[in-house]
Amino acid sequence: MPRASLTEEQVEVFRTRAVGAATALFADLGYQGVTLRALAAELGVSPMTPYRYFKNKEELFAMVRADAFRRFADAQRDASNGIEDPAEALHALGMAYVTFALNDPDAYHIMFELRQAPAGTYPELETSQARAFSYLLAAVEGVIDAGLMDGKPVQQAHFLWARVHGLVSLHLAGKLAMGCSLEDLLPEVFEKLQAANRSA
Repeated sequence: MPRASLTEEQVEVFRTRAVGAATALFADLGYQGVTLRALAAELGVSPMTPYRYFKNKEELFAMVRADAFRRFADAQRDASNGIEDPAEALHALGMAYVTFALNDPDAYHIMFELRQAPAGTYPELETSQARAFSYLLAAVEGVIDAGLMDGKPVQQAHFLWARVHGLVSLHLAGKLAMGCSLEDLLPEVFEKLQAANRSA
């Protein structure tokens, strides 16, 4: 007897559940250590069930990353919403970045996993990534327009992102040493900007 077709709702419900379980698996085992059969075991379903909902592990991984970036973008949006002062908005985004990483380190690790699919392979993932970056870029544009920072917005946004990301990643890996802590170092990222804001 032919297997009954899945409804869109059934697909969405299972995928949502699977993405949650797969996030922890990828964080714990790495990309190479995860299989769809391992996901099935985690979910308590038959070994072949995930194959009805995902083409392969790469598609599952892309959906996990897209979900993480979507939640991260929501946090960025909420943190900066309603803040008119450009320096304060940028600072709020930085704090929201750190808070997300510390509260959900599994998702954060997976977001920046080095394994990347070729551009254009998973549009939903790329849309989520672009949206997440858009809040930082908009804030940097506001700071530059206010005369509190020089340079090109895209470049400065990447510099700030890299600095915060580097500190957070070192902290999560337990590699901040010599008496340094995330709490001590993070304010330095925004110190010059805040000083410029006070003197403006």
